[in-house]
Amino acid sequence: MKNSEITGLSKEELVAKIAEEKESLSKLKFAHTISAIENPSRIAKVRKDIARLNTELTKVKNTESATETK
Repeated sequence: MKNSEITGLSKEELVAKIAEEKESLSKLKFAHTISAIENPSRIAKVRKDIARLNTELTKVKNTESATETK
């Protein structure tokens, strides 16, 4: 997932996407534990996507809190 796609998401969409990616990560890890998956670098990619989504969610929350205090 590209950063330009992530920045266009709302707070609710970010939370939903994070949950979806975490579920995908757990499925990948489970599949890799049972038998070697074809492309194990996908696990790292999903982890990085989750981190990007969490970073953007934090930015959105900070922006909302900054506008509320003014």
